[in-house]
Amino acid sequence: MTDPVTSLAADPAEATRIMLVTDAWEPQVNGVVRTLSRVVAELRAMGCEVEVVSPADGYKTMPLITYSEIKLALNARDDVEERFLTFAPDAVHIATEGTLGWDARAICLKHKFPFTTSYHTQFPEYVTARFWWIPLWAGYRYMHAFHDRSGRIMVATPTMQTLLQSKGFKNTTLWSRGVDTDMFHPAKRGVDGGVYPDLPRPIYAYVGRVSVEKNIDAFLKLDLPGSKVVVGEGPARAELMQKFPDAHFPGAKFGDELARYYADADVFVFPSFTDTFGLVILEAMASGTPVAAFVAPGPQDIIPGSNAGAINDDLRVACLEALKVTRENARAHAEKYSWRACAEDFRRHLEPLPKPEKKRFWRRLRLLRRMRGQRSAAA
Repeated sequence: MTDPVTSLAADPAEATRIMLVTDAWEPQVNGVVRTLSRVVAELRAMGCEVEVVSPADGYKTMPLITYSEIKLALNARDDVEERFLTFAPDAVHIATEGTLGWDARAICLKHKFPFTTSYHTQFPEYVTARFWWIPLWAGYRYMHAFHDRSGRIMVATPTMQTLLQSKGFKNTTLWSRGVDTDMFHPAKRGVDGGVYPDLPRPIYAYVGRVSVEKNIDAFLKLDLPGSKVVVGEGPARAELMQKFPDAHFPGAKFGDELARYYADADVFVFPSFTDTFGLVILEAMASGTPVAAFVAPGPQDIIPGSNAGAINDDLRVACLEALKVTRENARAHAEKYSWRACAEDFRRHLEPLPKPEKKRFWRRLRLLRRMRGQRSAAA
């Protein structure tokens, strides 16, 4: 392995040793994890060394309330700090606002090391949707406390950037997303009779976590011809199955099977108001399936002018309009989003220490660690 002190990026704006700290990581299945794992893969293909700190690293964990798939690491700060000092990164990015995120933030502030963050979820809106007695301002106060010391806050869309700026967030910068156009492909439509062989057409499908903040209820209430399908698992699934017996709930799907559920649908419906982007929108388009959505962050940045779907304050109108969109147009729009471009943007937005300062920083820390070790040994 190269020496972390002498292995410096040729350009101070292009970090080569990157520490990524995230409370959302594999084996979790969601848009944040898919984004981060693909970006890490692209960064490594570009020659970067990436140290990922996640709950999967052997820490004691507890499930996040109302989102048990996410495990929060406990008592991890000392180990995270040791990994930070040993790896000696050019740049640190903190992706989530969980326990590991707060640990990494504290460590960076302690050592006066710059860091960046990203805003993946409309957390205040999510919390208020879950717990109506928690006011929206309280969620935003929490997010300000976490992000305000960040050098840059990466956000997925211009709409989210404008929203955060209106809430007083500084140093926001745009970081878009990508899609796997090989896995999600129109050629998977209708294979072996398709995955909806007995359902009346057209098929309106939702794919994602089945939970209250996703607003799936608004989709299932619509008076639409054909069939409604909800692909995924989550805490609201049992209640929705009981409330909407005519809808179809095939459960969670992965890999090639998931790609077929996208491709065999006639319209992909995205009813959420709380997502900051909606990676599933691109996955549906890449599969050739047009998208219908509300006017909300994510859809209103991706869909208008794309000829790949429709947005409307009336979701039923958007669904019927999306039926008129050609599948070729949906695919063509998705092809504009690549994971390599996403990773390059991410790397460009990091805040590494300048070359001379970086050398002095890590040498000073190594000296302090050595002296501390000598004092401990003497004691």
